[in-house]
Amino acid sequence: MTSETTQQDWNPGAYDRFRGLRLQPALDLLSRVGELPNGTVVDLGCGNGVMGPALGARFPRRKIVAVDNSPAMLEKAAEARDYAVLQEGDIATWHPDLTPALIFSNAALQWLGDHDRLLPRLADLLPAGGVLAVQMPHQNAAISHAGWNEAFAGLFGDQQVDQGPMVLEPEQYFDMLSPLGDVNVWQVTYHQHLDASDRGHPVRRFTESTYARPFLNAVDAGDQDRLIDAYEAIIAPHYPLRGDGSCLFPFRRLFFTLRVL
Repeated sequence: MTSETTQQDWNPGAYDRFRGLRLQPALDLLSRVGELPNGTVVDLGCGNGVMGPALGARFPRRKIVAVDNSPAMLEKAAEARDYAVLQEGDIATWHPDLTPALIFSNAALQWLGDHDRLLPRLADLLPAGGVLAVQMPHQNAAISHAGWNEAFAGLFGDQQVDQGPMVLEPEQYFDMLSPLGDVNVWQVTYHQHLDASDRGHPVRRFTESTYARPFLNAVDAGDQDRLIDAYEAIIAPHYPLRGDGSCLFPFRRLFFTLRVL
């Protein structure tokens, strides 16, 4: 088994392999946005621009701004031609040039900590009636993700990996944001059908381009192969392959919208 995630920057091709599955939660979030005041639409942590066409279709007369810290992802996002502006920058400290009506963040803020400061700061950038709409994977406790921790610890012992922050519980986001406006928080478990792969277990192929990146980037190519083999041995009983080699993969995601007072 080999990994395609050997560099520090994001790999748009590896991430795009499950484009449809990653797009559906973002479309579900967009459907909950509602009416907006005047202002731009910001795709915060836009990645490879998967939401560009949908945002452009929903808001055809608004300037759509893409923000991401990955040059490779922004280069891919530019191909969609739906963004009026592409900005390379740290979304934790990003500040808009023009007032946004919508800050839309799909599967990005889970990489950042200090949500109790970050989210109120983002809300403060919006005018009255403006919307902060966020979707994040809430899967870290599942074996699909915890299995990477277990496999890494089993092979490399005390070597430390910066896994990034943990996503909070729905009640915590509600309590954090409700003083700022009208909040809706919900979770959905998507039962994702992953196609068979001749390059390893489908769940490994799904997770290696996102959650597994810190673990894979912490070791050299030879050790990556060992880590992948150990991980696949851990997850195989939990995500059995179907007759055609595919897999049904339950994946939980957390959503919230905040309409600012």
